[in-house]
Amino acid sequence: MAELDDAYANATYIPGGMDYPDKWGGLAAEFRASHARSELDLSYGDHPRQRVDLFHPEGPAKGLLVFVHGGYWLRFDKSFWSHLATGPLARGWVVAMPSYRLAPKVRIGQITQDVEAAIGLVAGRIDGPIRLAGHSAGGHLVGRMICTDRAPVWRDRVEHVVPISPVADLDPLRRTSMNAELQIEPADPESLTRQDRADIRATVWVGSAERPVFVEQAQRLAAHWGCDCVIDPGRHHFDVIEPLADPDSLLTEAILG
Repeated sequence: MAELDDAYANATYIPGGMDYPDKWGGLAAEFRASHARSELDLSYGDHPRQRVDLFHPEGPAKGLLVFVHGGYWLRFDKSFWSHLATGPLARGWVVAMPSYRLAPKVRIGQITQDVEAAIGLVAGRIDGPIRLAGHSAGGHLVGRMICTDRAPVWRDRVEHVVPISPVADLDPLRRTSMNAELQIEPADPESLTRQDRADIRATVWVGSAERPVFVEQAQRLAAHWGCDCVIDPGRHHFDVIEPLADPDSLLTEAILG
């Protein structure tokens, strides 16, 4: 075991932690089966994982929310999270959920490019303002979209970015076993804490019951970017995103309000 493996282990410290992926997958599949206004597996590249799902509300759309999943850039895809679109859809927002290529077949910088391309595809289909949210590694990826070293053509439409429990500083992960696959370099420029943000509103969100390193990472990013950091009482790394399914939750309001 590498030095920081335990610090970044989430499931071990969450009751029933190993059951969450099956739970997420089941809820997401039920949602897709019941939501008629869906466009699934839209292609933004040649790789089988370069696909994005688009969920439309019943009435006129207020704008576009893109939610990017986590999994340490190593696992999961869009099919585990569809049900989280429920809250934003009820508030009249189109919701996009991309998959992306995974390490070790690609580096984190290439995954960043995938997310930018996915947003470019859906931004070309949906008018109006754009909000971005992502969880864990996905929090890192949506944060990268507003760093000043990048300038996607759609960025002037982005009103608010909410990294949820983000892995903002990649350097500590070099001291985990995951780095055999992630191949993070010293002073990696993909770290959000090494990048300034464009003049776009950001709010960092994290659960109070998360592993201490995630609370620290969230607070460090908020301090570096000069933005708010919300610590959600009682939430751990797996249930911190669940309020997205509720249109009236504090998290949904924070992203879309």
